[in-house]
Amino acid sequence: MFASESARSPEKGKADETASRRVRCLRHSVRCAFRRPARRPRHHGRSSALSELWRQRQLEYTWLRSLMERYEDFRILTGAALRSAVGQLRLQASEAHLGDLMRAYLFPSAFSDVKPGLESLKGIPLAILSNGTPAMLESAVRHNALESSFDEIISVDRVRTYKPSPSVYALGVETFRLRAAEMLFVSSNWWDVAGASSFGYMVCRCNRSKTDIEFLTGATDPTVSRIDQIADLF
Repeated sequence: MFASESARSPEKGKADETASRRVRCLRHSVRCAFRRPARRPRHHGRSSALSELWRQRQLEYTWLRSLMERYEDFRILTGAALRSAVGQLRLQASEAHLGDLMRAYLFPSAFSDVKPGLESLKGIPLAILSNGTPAMLESAVRHNALESSFDEIISVDRVRTYKPSPSVYALGVETFRLRAAEMLFVSSNWWDVAGASSFGYMVCRCNRSKTDIEFLTGATDPTVSRIDQIADLF
């Protein structure tokens, strides 16, 4: 799809390059750019267990709500997932501690490779497509001074369901008026990559943990471990 322009006439090459840059729209998942909140209740030995169970329960709630067609926004589900995880682990967490954790979700810190990685993609339309609410996404982007990096910030609130529903992935097509096959979708979540691939996007997994996942829809190609490696794909 991204053929060399060197053998084409200058005028046609210039027009094709403009079109080519237009279709290279990067669909970007928040989780591969931002760290999860680091602040936790005062149970240091079990903080990792809380973090993992909180995330697991959060995803389970989004999938359950989608299947039942009973949407609640991501902020509400994140709070419910936190309380569920704390209860299951029998942790003593005050309302103040829980409030601190929820507020931390509004101000995640980006991985160090994100900003230079996005700068290396200047000229390519970029967007975030996320389960997060508009307020959560805007806060995260603003906190990391990334407002100028994205052309669009798209929340599942628009369709009131969650990934990996095809109606969520259709938001990219509707927003940019391009075919899914003309856009690259990047995520660190294996289930998100599988959903995007099934919908028809070109996909790339940002595999920071370098774990192997067997995909129902086939192996992803390519894979990167950092955002600043994506520019090398073009």
